[in-house]
Amino acid sequence: MTGPDRGNGWPAVLVVPQWQGSAAREPQRLAEGAHRLSALLPATRRTVVETDSRPGQHQDGVRHLDVLIRSLDATRAALGRSDHDPLLVLGGDCGVELAPVARAVARHGDSLAVVWFDAHADLNTPETSPSGGFHGMVLRTLLGQGPSQLSPQPEERLSPRQVVLAGARALDPAELAFVESEGIRTLSVQALREPDRLISAVAGTGATHVYIHLDLDVLDPEHFTSLSCPEPGGLHPEQLRAALRALTERFHLAGLGVTEHAPAADSAGSDQVLQGILDGLAFP
Repeated sequence: MTGPDRGNGWPAVLVVPQWQGSAAREPQRLAEGAHRLSALLPATRRTVVETDSRPGQHQDGVRHLDVLIRSLDATRAALGRSDHDPLLVLGGDCGVELAPVARAVARHGDSLAVVWFDAHADLNTPETSPSGGFHGMVLRTLLGQGPSQLSPQPEERLSPRQVVLAGARALDPAELAFVESEGIRTLSVQALREPDRLISAVAGTGATHVYIHLDLDVLDPEHFTSLSCPEPGGLHPEQLRAALRALTERFHLAGLGVTEHAPAADSAGSDQVLQGILDGLAFP
């Protein structure tokens, strides 16, 4: 089976400079990272979500929960004014994915798979999170088991069979137990070096459409340094580029989120890596 025909156009871009979901040091760098990512793209349909730059309150086991709720409302409102599909979402911390993924689920239902490129599984709950950082709870929330104030509606929730964890290598014990109990598909960094294995895993969900979540810490910090939560043993940028290209050539792209970009003082090399990854994507 061949993938759908592709053109050379860029999708609509949604920039969400939210940092309050992060539990890393200097999390405000993620807001700058969203704008730096946006600057790498050609002029296109672009919306910047107005987010609160201030810290919030630690409530119900989640840092800055009140600010995260307002950011989610603002992102939903921005999506409500746009009917573009696919959508390119630029964060910010991983929490910016809540509304875009929920919209993709509502639109595509069981025909959607979500590939979660991330060094971390993001499957904690407020009760199991060691830090209270929401960026470690995002995927669990999309499955309907996160903080109630941030949870999607029932028709917007993923099921575990729709999820493929790609490159996760730093999971907490509760996350490991959840992955095993729910039978969530996982692909190691080594497995991702063969794009056919990724295509097979996604095809195994029965999906025709794919939403790609890309937390940049899936990359090896030896090759990409603009990270707030680096984990050794990650993907080489060219391996990631090949995996993304294979996905976007084989499946209809429902959306792509790029998150956790934390520019350092000298980020020219990282910008070149990002440009190469973005240039390698096949958009419809």
